[in-house]
Amino acid sequence: MRSIELFIEHLRVQKRYSPRTLNIYSESIGELYSFISPQEGEVEESLLVPSQIRAFVVASLKRGLSPRTVNLKLSAISSYCTFLVKQGAIKVNPVKRIQRPKEAKRLPEFYTAAAMEGYFSKEVAEDDLFAIRDKVIVSTLYCTGMRRAELATLKISDWDRSRSLFRVTGKGDKTREVPIPDSLTKELSAYLILMKEYYTENREKRLFLTDTGEPMYLSFVNKIVKRELTGNEGFSGKRSPHMLRHSFATHLLNNGADLNSIKEALGHSSLAATQVYTHNSFENLKKTFLTAHPRAKKGG
Repeated sequence: MRSIELFIEHLRVQKRYSPRTLNIYSESIGELYSFISPQEGEVEESLLVPSQIRAFVVASLKRGLSPRTVNLKLSAISSYCTFLVKQGAIKVNPVKRIQRPKEAKRLPEFYTAAAMEGYFSKEVAEDDLFAIRDKVIVSTLYCTGMRRAELATLKISDWDRSRSLFRVTGKGDKTREVPIPDSLTKELSAYLILMKEYYTENREKRLFLTDTGEPMYLSFVNKIVKRELTGNEGFSGKRSPHMLRHSFATHLLNNGADLNSIKEALGHSSLAATQVYTHNSFENLKKTFLTAHPRAKKGG
C-alpha cells in the first residue's frame, strides 16, 4: 500500500530507524490491515477507527500475544496514524482513544558484581587474538553499558584515548560520550596491537571484526557473550549483551551514581526508561537491611 510505503520511507530517511525497527513497524501495520480486511488486504484509511483498533487489540490478546507485544504494535500503528493525520488522510489519530493493555512490571535481570569479577579474574593467553577479543567485547559491554548494535559498529576512531572515552552512535544516529575505566583501556590497548597485526585489511576501520575479518554482526556478538559466560559461576540464567547492559546500570546505581548520569551513559531519551533500575536498587537495599540490621536480625 502506498501510504505504508511512504510511512516506512519516512521512518528510514527522516527518523533513521534501523532495518529491524522498520520491519516491526511494517509488520504491525500489515497485521492490522489484514485483520480489518482479511480477504482484500487493501484498506481505506477511513476504516482506521477506534472500534476496529480496539477489536484488533482484543483479538491479539486472545491469540496469546503478551500485553507488552500488543503495546509495541499499538505504538507502531499510532505513529503511522499520526503520519496519516499530517498527510491529511485522516482527521484524528484513533489509537489515542484506545486503552492500552496493562503490562506486568518486570524488573531488569542482572549479574552480580561478584559474578562479573569472577569472570574477569580468569586469564587468557596473551597471543590468542580471538580469546582476547571475546573478553574485551564482554568487558566493553559491561564497562560502558552500550547496546550490542552500538558495539558492533564501533570504529577504532570512536575510542578517544586521550580522554578515555568512547563516542557511541546510538538510536536515531544520536552520539554520546561514555567514559571507560583504566582496566578496559589496558585491555583495549593490548587487543588493538594484536588485531592490527592479524588483520592487514580493515577498510571500515572497525574496532571488532569476526574471525574471518568481516564487520561484526549482532548474532555474532550474542554468540561470543553466551560462550564467554557459560560455565562461569553466577551465569546460570540468561547470558546476553543486554544482561551486561542491565548489570552496568544496576551496579552503578548501587554504588552511588546518580540516575541522570546513568541515563546519559545508556543513551536513554527519557529518565523514565532509566528509573526501572531504582527498583533493583531498592530490592538490594531491602536484602541488605533484612540480613544486616540488628533489629531485623532479632525479628524486632
